[in-house]
Amino acid sequence: MPLEWIDFKEAVRVYHLGQVAYTCGVPLYRIRGGHNAVTGKRSVLEINSIIATHGDSHAVLKARAHYVPPLNNQTLFARDAHLCMYCGTQFSSRGLSRDHIKPLSTGGTDTWNNVVTACKRCNNHKAGRTPEQAGLELLAVPFMPTHAEYIFLQGKRILADQMQFLLAHFPRHSPLHKRLASLA
Repeated sequence: MPLEWIDFKEAVRVYHLGQVAYTCGVPLYRIRGGHNAVTGKRSVLEINSIIATHGDSHAVLKARAHYVPPLNNQTLFARDAHLCMYCGTQFSSRGLSRDHIKPLSTGGTDTWNNVVTACKRCNNHKAGRTPEQAGLELLAVPFMPTHAEYIFLQGKRILADQMQFLLAHFPRHSPLHKRLASLA
């Protein structure tokens, strides 16, 4: 189960504490330590791109069932491929905004299933109305990403083996499969 991105220092800590259950992927770093005073051998630690740790998998699965990833514009824009969900034009982050399908002023919520990426022009045109009231049509249905999808959408540089690992945890019906296939 993919949990989070960690840097090499945190990975070294996990290895040192003996919490690594197994590793996958390619070795990314070779960390050299000091020399043992008795044996004279130098410690060397290889850090792989994917690290599985020991832990209570039941607690993780239970937490995942109710997991709601934090909603932020960077991840929302990535979910929607930086496209305005009304006019279909692609913009940089500066040209985009978060639009509430059912406006907050009429009881809408600030949740994944009620927000889409909109260019500032379309969002201003829609104002405090629903898309139907504004004469606009949504190009895609909003969705809440799973934890694995959220990790992908965070925009970190992802190595090929890490991407394969994450893709294995995307739901079969995920809209992100189609987008990733079109990039390949």
